[in-house]
Amino acid sequence: MQGPVRVLVLGTGSIGSEIARVILNKPGLKLVGAFARRAERGGLDLGTAIGLGRELGITVGNELPELLEEAKPHVAIQATCSTVADAVGEISTLIRRRVHVITIAEEMACPEAGSPEIARELNQLASDHGVSLLGTGVNPGFVLDLLIITLSGVCTDIRHISARRTNDLARYGHSVLKAQGVGLSRAEFQTGIHAGSVVGHIGFRESIHMIASSIGWKIDRIDENRDPIIARVARETPFVTVEPGRVAGCLHTAVGYSGNKSVIELIHPQQVHPHLERIETGDTIRIRGTPDINLHMRPEIPGGLATAALAVNEIPRVLNAEPGLHTMVDLPVPAAILADARVFIKGAARRMA
Repeated sequence: MQGPVRVLVLGTGSIGSEIARVILNKPGLKLVGAFARRAERGGLDLGTAIGLGRELGITVGNELPELLEEAKPHVAIQATCSTVADAVGEISTLIRRRVHVITIAEEMACPEAGSPEIARELNQLASDHGVSLLGTGVNPGFVLDLLIITLSGVCTDIRHISARRTNDLARYGHSVLKAQGVGLSRAEFQTGIHAGSVVGHIGFRESIHMIASSIGWKIDRIDENRDPIIARVARETPFVTVEPGRVAGCLHTAVGYSGNKSVIELIHPQQVHPHLERIETGDTIRIRGTPDINLHMRPEIPGGLATAALAVNEIPRVLNAEPGLHTMVDLPVPAAILADARVFIKGAARRMA
């Protein structure tokens, strides 16, 4: 391939900005445009919008079709939302323009789990237009699913899988903190749970589905529970101040059952600055089987940066993939791009839009 891979970023929030910065430092990739849903971002130079400290000569746009016509990307990374319902419009627009898509919308990590009809439609749409679509991210997409699936490969049998991800929300923006109920009172947290404004982690259903389908378990039901994590000391980020007695985060658990037996348990306590109460972050995976597998990492794999890295590092794999909808299980093992991205792209003339 002659020129660099042309990349468009959708979203200029904390994760979208991180993705843009990663792209700018990867040889073989060229950041050609940025889309923002927020009207006030339209017209800004992207360098200003992502806090780079210098202008890039790339203007943030609010109209996706016009932006696609101008930027002519080969691939787009979507970082604007979390749900399939919210993501499908932008994804469909991109696919119809024959743009390959990588999305970090959590439910898109395995859309078949909650929206099988839309998943089938997107797969058909991508196949018809000769492009590939992938949902990825640190979680779901890696820690609480793909990493577990990979570790299971050395087991002859498995009785139970449990995993826990304890992480720090301090680097995240307003939308993530709001979804976790950070800053609310205990009563407001419970009201938010019932109203749907406090959702905790999005992706447990997708992760459990990916694990179960990969190893051959049938999941009959998934039970989820969300509890507030109450701060005992004051905590502050650029986006929120949490006083003692207020909610610092959410303890979210999900248990997948085969029949009446618990076979997969995922635990995800998220809060801002857990170190202020001597809580260590980390990722732990335990597989009970033959043999038993125990993996523990401290601190946690950093969510924002790791998600941005995964999204960008998957660009060659998406361009090499057959047209259609994919999950992280479908593609080759993820790896960092440390050379020119074009080195990893095979059959580029056939796959590039």
